[in-house]
Amino acid sequence: MKEAERDYWISTMLEAYDNVSDLNITVGRPLQVEAAGRLLPVEVEPPVEELTPFQTEVFALNLIRGDKRLLNDLIARGSCDLSHTVEDKARFRINIFLQKGNLSTVLRKLSTHIPTIADLNLPSIFNNMSIERSGFILVTGATGSGKSTTLAALLDKLNDERPEHIITLEDPIEFVHPHKQATFNQRELSTDFDEFSSGLRAALRQAPKIILVGEMRDRTTMEIGLSAAETGHLVLSTLHTVDAGQTINRILGMFERDEQAQVRNRLIDTVRWIVCQRLLPKVGGGRVAALEIMGMSLRIKDLIQNGEQEDKTYYDIISDSRGFGWQTFDQHILQLYEQGIITQETAVAYCTRRTSVNLGLDRIKAARGEETTRIKGLSMEETDPRARRR
Repeated sequence: MKEAERDYWISTMLEAYDNVSDLNITVGRPLQVEAAGRLLPVEVEPPVEELTPFQTEVFALNLIRGDKRLLNDLIARGSCDLSHTVEDKARFRINIFLQKGNLSTVLRKLSTHIPTIADLNLPSIFNNMSIERSGFILVTGATGSGKSTTLAALLDKLNDERPEHIITLEDPIEFVHPHKQATFNQRELSTDFDEFSSGLRAALRQAPKIILVGEMRDRTTMEIGLSAAETGHLVLSTLHTVDAGQTINRILGMFERDEQAQVRNRLIDTVRWIVCQRLLPKVGGGRVAALEIMGMSLRIKDLIQNGEQEDKTYYDIISDSRGFGWQTFDQHILQLYEQGIITQETAVAYCTRRTSVNLGLDRIKAARGEETTRIKGLSMEETDPRARRR
């Protein structure tokens, strides 16, 4: 298969239906795309009724193009990630993986529109994050929770407001930012640098004011990131953690026990914001992001320094700091329920503290005049025989 034939398949699949989101290349099936949530077949010339192992392997290897890192990932881990552009028509984030000894490829179409804070309906406190001149802004959550999209919106805000040099280190590049006020240099893992740590070390010699690191994957990258934040750079990055407290603990866990006291002090000096995300199913279809947002205060600094205690946790401090624009997942989940965006079942399923959320749900329902319990028909049992006689 030549590159022209490969791109013909991709272009034809992309144009076969409206709202195509994913392209699927799997042995034993025709070329397929996902459109409006359904997998649908695509016809090409010459016809492909069922893809053979040879066809899927050639297609995948044609995209990898002999990249040693990608081939090593595929062999060692069973999958690899990359990006691909077709004649400026579309960009894709690609995952190639092994299944039953054969290669399959899924191409996710990337949006060419850079999302804004308003587009994503993010809380207004995000507009304040662009004021930061140095330190760490971390966006955390599970894979696929929208971390890259949130960071893209924040970078767009910085691009609108600050005539500064921004370097991004990504795997792969998902949103291509135009030069507006800022000057962007976007570098992709494997194509432009070999590891996040080496790419970040090199970035410090490239005179940026703002650095985006796709993921803080290891201690070395975190160490360099802390140094960058300490020396006047604004560093944006992601971690796979579920809430703000776990984010702090995950960073500390990257270092040896005898180093952690020093790292605590460094985090106190550098962390500016931690945003954690969960995607929840919406009423009527689609998903909505629930966000936990934590900034920095004297109480948070004390918690980082001395650790959580039973009566003093990150959750409690964030809950008490709504006036600063902070919020816990549970507070945002209750807000989404009150607005009719999610159901009660979803609120309970995705919350952090179920008791607190159930109390909040009861308050909302009581204010609406709705029943706050499903238990009906209860009455006090009469145990005094004289009361029964009367």
